[in-house]
Amino acid sequence: MSSYNELIKNFEKIRSYMREFYVYGFKSRDEYNKKSARSYDDERRRIESWLGNYMGYVRTPEGKNVFLSVDSRACAHNPFFKALKSKSFTDKDITLHFILLDLLFSPDVSLPLTEILEKIDGYLAKFRKPMLFDESTVRKKLQEYISLGLITAEKSGKKLLYRRANDPSVSLSTDVLNFFSETAPCGVIGSFLLDQQEKTSADCFSFKHHYITSAIDSDILATLFDAMHQKRFVSFLNLSRHNSELRKNRVVPLRIFLSVQNGRQHLMAYCPQLNAIKSFRVDYLLDVKLEEPAPNFDVLRATLSEMKKKMWGVTAGKYGGKCGEKGKRTEHVEFTVKVQKNEQYIVNRLEREKRVGTVKKLDENTYRFSADVYDSGEITPWVRTFICRITSLRFSNKAVQKRFEDDLKRMYRLYGIEEAET
Repeated sequence: MSSYNELIKNFEKIRSYMREFYVYGFKSRDEYNKKSARSYDDERRRIESWLGNYMGYVRTPEGKNVFLSVDSRACAHNPFFKALKSKSFTDKDITLHFILLDLLFSPDVSLPLTEILEKIDGYLAKFRKPMLFDESTVRKKLQEYISLGLITAEKSGKKLLYRRANDPSVSLSTDVLNFFSETAPCGVIGSFLLDQQEKTSADCFSFKHHYITSAIDSDILATLFDAMHQKRFVSFLNLSRHNSELRKNRVVPLRIFLSVQNGRQHLMAYCPQLNAIKSFRVDYLLDVKLEEPAPNFDVLRATLSEMKKKMWGVTAGKYGGKCGEKGKRTEHVEFTVKVQKNEQYIVNRLEREKRVGTVKKLDENTYRFSADVYDSGEITPWVRTFICRITSLRFSNKAVQKRFEDDLKRMYRLYGIEEAET
């Protein structure tokens, strides 16, 4: 039997498998041709060790297809968090980790690098085949732990002393952490905090729409938030939706837009080469790296905030979207709905769900919604939800209107009412 290591070093590798099999579609062993069959089997077993209780399969003529099956009523915690909590290490990594934390066992203990090196040699001398750690390796590990907040460093004369950082307080409400971990971007942070607390109450939340697959993009999202906080450029590889081509981009990240309809996360960013603000799906981003500071970050974010007034989705100006461009073209959308006396909830929906635009009362039973947006194609799925009450409809973009009407005619034919005129 092929053995495998349940822990991983490069999360992007496992993220790729999860994306291919459990997010975008279900492939059989033979259909997945990016890696060898053995690699496929090893990664599938690894994922099953985390998600085994939520996996099922069906046999088709093409082979065995594996899929996820999650009932949000019975699953209070995102199962994908288990993958994010797995990380591999070499024997030297783990040995150095525990020796350092054993030496600096309390915030009251402060040691210089030279003394730490001497004590490490003392520990390792007891091994039959002692490991060797040079000064550079230990210093880099200490610097890494300083950046993570595990260790602090302070000057004492000419020496730099290292000591354990004070443990942070995590006395947050368990209910708060439960809700945060399942609904917020990078909710895995809440899951890590929950691991440190004693379970004092039953899970009190269940979700009708639980978008769990975004969890595997948490590392990407955290780096983007870090870049926004520091007001920096980022570079990344963007995976094409239509083929496997990777394109390198260098942008200024401005906002993360999250859809409450499908759970997708989009990065809104300024592209210098286009002088435009455009969107990138976060689940298609790889290898995100922080670059130099962006001096005009605040101006660009203000520009996006102004654009939001005419954005229904993630299109920031369909006709170019040039930053600072005056008189950017928009598309007009309006439709009229008729409601009965007991259907005030329809009017409430119009008011509550509209992202831009206005709702005007024409008479006791008639209301008109109108808006000017950059891309009227983005609004059509919402318009369809009022279809049985719409009495008139107009798009300034005739191509969008024709597509809407053609879809309606196809629906009529599907239900055997081909003679319908409207």
